[in-house]
Amino acid sequence: MAKQKIDKNYLDFIPVKNPEIKYETNDKGNITVFIRWEGFFNKIAQKFFHRPKVSSIDLDDYGSFVWNIIDDKKDIHTLSQELDAHFPKMEKSLSRLIKFLEILKDHHLITYSEKGNITK
Repeated sequence: MAKQKIDKNYLDFIPVKNPEIKYETNDKGNITVFIRWEGFFNKIAQKFFHRPKVSSIDLDDYGSFVWNIIDDKKDIHTLSQELDAHFPKMEKSLSRLIKFLEILKDHHLITYSEKGNITK
């Protein structure tokens, strides 16, 4: 019996924000995301290497715009269209958007949903 190949279109994935992540918006509309470092190795780093318990990450205009339009309903294709409409002179917007979303996923700030199924 042969294995079936299932093709998944990355543009159909829906980014879903991690509800545990705290963030705030400054006066200019840019987002600051706060990441809490927990766990055994992070406790050691905090104690011996004076690492912070919470890191703040300031997003630029593009990142803040994308973070704000992630509503847990729009797929990546829709997000890319909104990004193109808001920043028409941006080069390689789709590849930059995908890379940004992958970074967010790698740092557990978002997950992906695919037609109701959340993937980690």
